[in-house]
Parts: sequence; structure tokens; C-alpha cells
Amino acid sequence: MQKRMIDFIRALRAAGVRISLAESQDAMFGVDETGARDVNTFKSAMKATLVKDQRDQPLFEYFFPLFFKNNKPPLQNILEQLSEDQQSLLREAMQSLMGDLDALRDLLQRLLEGREFSEEELQQLGDAAGLPAGDEMYMRSWFERRMNRQAGIAQLERMLDELLGELAELGMSEEALAELERMLRENLEGLSEQISQRVGATLAEQMAERDRRERPDLLDVPLQRLSSGDIDDVRDEVRRLAARLRTRAALRQKRAKSGQFDPRKTIRKNMRYGGVPMEAQFRKRHKKPSLILICDLSTSMRYAVEFLLTLVYELSDQVRRTHSFIFIHDLVDVSTTLAELPPREAVARVMAENPPGYYSTDLGNSLSSFQKEHMQLIDSRTTVIFFGDGRNNYNDPRLDITQEMQRKGKRLIWFCPERRRQWGTGDSDMWEYSMYADHVFMVNSLRQLADAVDRILADG
Repeated sequence: MQKRMIDFIRALRAAGVRISLAESQDAMFGVDETGARDVNTFKSAMKATLVKDQRDQPLFEYFFPLFFKNNKPPLQNILEQLSEDQQSLLREAMQSLMGDLDALRDLLQRLLEGREFSEEELQQLGDAAGLPAGDEMYMRSWFERRMNRQAGIAQLERMLDELLGELAELGMSEEALAELERMLRENLEGLSEQISQRVGATLAEQMAERDRRERPDLLDVPLQRLSSGDIDDVRDEVRRLAARLRTRAALRQKRAKSGQFDPRKTIRKNMRYGGVPMEAQFRKRHKKPSLILICDLSTSMRYAVEFLLTLVYELSDQVRRTHSFIFIHDLVDVSTTLAELPPREAVARVMAENPPGYYSTDLGNSLSSFQKEHMQLIDSRTTVIFFGDGRNNYNDPRLDITQEMQRKGKRLIWFCPERRRQWGTGDSDMWEYSMYADHVFMVNSLRQLADAVDRILADG
């Protein structure tokens, strides 16, 4: 039990719950006092010692049954509840469908007898689905679908409809059919639930194992691997980063009020005075950049875009002006929302008003909309920043518009989260887009994002 408790605490830590060594010891002492026989008392003792923040309570409730409850679903033996006539009709119906059910015969028999999956069977299904490689809870639904497919659950659901139709043709009464369907569906749901619980428990244990390793600085964690517990910490870190970048940018502005002294220009200018420096020459003053942001808000990019928008708008006093657009299948102008509200609140509203969906990314179509409605925003002082992976679902990338934007603006820059070896794979058009970019920044962590934004501010 002690090892189970330690693994539970590690899984909570991996999910983002802050638990100190002293609090872990308090949990052990608390359980020593209350005992572990009564589940409710045991749960209360653990919760009282480990959870300090109200926002962590849902995580505790989510992980607790994965470690401390028997999650085997209650299955019933359907054959025992059928009359001899009904069993005879069932055998006849199955015989008529046996050509289609050969591959699913064992699973259908399991369903009728109410037999759950054994540990060995679950292990085999998990291995076939790649479950040992998972260590994040957001992967749970994906692994569940893979294991259900390996077990034949989806095919069996379709075959049940055929079986019930055959029974109806053979003369089984509507009441008996309805009761049989109810029991079959409940058993099928129970098997799916068993797979779901197996996936959840395995991922939780592997998260606990991962937590034993030294965790990297949050600034260096790849943005797509941030856990749900990390997100709020990263949001706070973005504000601290913005404060540091603002200080550095303000210092550059202060030093550049009259421009930097230029020795070479001064000597050249004063050659007519015999080299005596009578007229000092200064380099060009630093200018605040004018930005246009075009951000991919598809599911894989959402958190990264949130952090970029927050960072840029926290630094709005260091930017001449900013126009912001997000896109999935088409372009949306979010400049007004971001300008009217405080940065964090404004970005949260943009995310809420533009939720992820089943529509596919189409940057080419979004560029067409920009050309029709917003191309006049670009002038010789504008820096255009694209934030995305350049994946376009095999749609027309509209490289001609990208070229036009680069020609009209001061520079065109890409913030790309994918490494170069991934460019051009699948539906990626990143190599083509990079041809019309003055610079491409690899932005896959908060530190890289902050460095890229600082470079933009520093270059004016």
C-alpha cells in the first residue's frame, strides 16, 4: 500500500499538483492514524494532506480511483437469463451470421457469458496499441480508441445490430429482444470501461515513474508536451518574461534617444577639418517595430499561440502598433479584442470565442482572405510574423500572397515549432514558405519564444 501511495503522489506531481516531501510524509502519517480499510476515510486523509489549492481537487478526484479502487466493471452472464427457446433462437441466429462473425466469435461469446478481459489479455492489447510509450494523461482517449480497435469492440457493435435483426426475423418477441439488447449493450459498455480504466491506470503509473527523473526547467519544456498542471505555471512565467523583456527594451530605447555615437562616420565627416572631430556623428535611432501577427490556432498550436499573444501584448508599449489574426480554416481578426482588454483576459476571450473543431487547417484560404481585406495594413515599416508549422492539409499554400507580403513589408518572419527534418513531410509546406521568409525561428519552448520576440524588438 505504501508503494501505491508513493506512486499516486508522484502521478499527482507529474500532473502539476505541488506536493512537498513534508506533505507526502503527512499523508503517510495520516493514513497510519486512520487506516486504509474504509475507502472514504482513507480518501479524506489523503486529500486533506496533499491538496492545498482548490484547482487541484479535480486532479485528485481523477487520479484517486486509478490507484485505489477496483475498476473492474460488473458484467452479467446473459445466457443464464435466457429461456431454452431464446437460447435456441440465439444459436440459430449466430449460426446464420457465423461467416461474418468468425473473427469476432470469441468476443461475442465473452459478451454473452459476461467474462471480463484477463490481465494477460489487457497487457497484450496495450502492447499492440503502443500503451507502454505513453506518459501523459491527454493521450488517454487516443489509446482507448486504439485498444478498442485491437479488441474488436467497434466491429462487434455493428455486428450486434445484425444479430438482433436476425433474431427478430426468427420470431423473438419485442420484449425479449429489448431486454437482450439492453444486457448486451451493458456488457459491451463494461468491456470498454475496463479498457478505459486500464489505459488510465497505466498512464498514471507511467507518469509516476517519469516523475522520478529530474524535471527540466519549465522554460525549456516543449510547448506541445506541457501537462495540464503546467499551463497555469507557464502563464505566470509569461508575465515574468514580459516584465524582463520590457525592461531590456526600455533600456535600448533610452540609450537610443539620440542615437549611438559612430566613430567611423565622425572621422570621415571631419576629414575637412584635418581630422579634428568638430562634428559628432550618430547612428540611426532605434525604432519601435510595427507588427502583424498571423497565428495558427489549430489544436496542436493553441497553447503556443496563447503564450505568444500574451507576451506580445504585455509588451505593447514597446511596439508601434500590432494587428493580430488567427486562423484554422479561415482568417479571423482579433486585434480589437486584444486592444480593448488586459492581455491575459483578452487572450482568454480569443481562445474561448475560437474553439478547436473538426475543421482542417487551411493557411492558403486564410492568406486569400488577408489579401482581399487587410493587405493595406502592410507598409515598409511592418514586420509580418507567421506562427505555425506550415501544415496546410494538402490545400493550395498561396505562396504568391506570401511573396507579396514579404515584398511590401520590412521583413517577413516565421516562428515554427517543428524542426527542419520535419519540414516537407506529409502535408507540410514549410520549405516553400521559408523561401519567402527573411528569417525562420525555431520556437518549441517558452525560452525560444521569448528569445525570438526579444530579437524582433531589438532589431526595431
